[in-house]
Amino acid sequence: MQLGINLGYWGAGMDSDNLEVAKEADRLGYSVCWAAEAYGSDAATVLSWVAAQTERIDVGSAIFQIPARQPAMTAMTAATLDSLSGGRFRLGIGVSGPQVSEGWYGVKFDKPLARTREYVEIVRKAMTRERLSYDGEHWTLPLPDGPGKPLKLTVHPTREHIPLYIAAIGPKNLEQTGEIADGALLIFPSAAHLEETTLKYLRAGREKAGKTMEGFDVHPTLPLALGEDKDVATLADAFRPYTALYVGGMGSAKQNFYNQLAQRMGFEAAAAEVQEKYLSGDKQGAAAAIPHELIDQTTLLGSVDRIADRMKEYAAAGVTSLALNPAGFTLDERLAALRAGVEALGRAGLA
Repeated sequence: MQLGINLGYWGAGMDSDNLEVAKEADRLGYSVCWAAEAYGSDAATVLSWVAAQTERIDVGSAIFQIPARQPAMTAMTAATLDSLSGGRFRLGIGVSGPQVSEGWYGVKFDKPLARTREYVEIVRKAMTRERLSYDGEHWTLPLPDGPGKPLKLTVHPTREHIPLYIAAIGPKNLEQTGEIADGALLIFPSAAHLEETTLKYLRAGREKAGKTMEGFDVHPTLPLALGEDKDVATLADAFRPYTALYVGGMGSAKQNFYNQLAQRMGFEAAAAEVQEKYLSGDKQGAAAAIPHELIDQTTLLGSVDRIADRMKEYAAAGVTSLALNPAGFTLDERLAALRAGVEALGRAGLA
């Protein structure tokens, strides 16, 4: 099992530290450094900055938001980053959510599965450097009855095939991801529930495409907090606001993919309470209502040995890569967590 690192969103106040974390991950042999975007920093700029100051580690978008970019622009960006990094770019994409899509980009959040499928087809076609033409429900290239003509990408990516990942949570999206992508970017994964919430749908998609799970990268992000096992409850408490934001506030009362995931993991009543409190403005109450078990199941907490045991569980469940989000209030704490991840992987016999 490989290890990656997820820097999350730039601009949260630890940006200079983030670069040092990425450089240390590169030195330690981490496989990929991911950066995210929502409605603040864009991932492409961050990744170009990280790629310029690292040597071996891949850089990946987790994610480029589909409503933010035309597919041809995503292909251009992917090809450019792959060329500039010497073949170290991984393309992660996703539809985001209705609040961001419609509120920030002014793009209707409708038919996300069909939109994603067309997007992937256009991006892949463009990156092969064939002349781009496409006739779909959401995109038509070139536009009919106009001066446009089929064009081809002028940038040469370093590799013929840039790995393409999709951020997926819901069953239908997971199945399509298995069918059309090279990997799945996951969040809030529980090893104990991974088969019923995630893998069976990815596997169905692979089978639909006539493929197996061989070579497909199941790649969740997990926060990691290093400490003594007797302090696991305290370590978990630090992630209450983070978990409450996603389960309670990342979406509306009708449509919150993370809330639905928590329900599928068996936390139906708690998920409803967290959402009700969060959307009513009681963020502290929402955080307090998060069950300890939900946090512990979706993070890596405690000693190196405890983290190693959890890594074994994820590997046994079918995870092929773990992207760690090392927690800490200081750079030294985050670097220590980063090194603990490598040590835990070795103790687990997964290196």
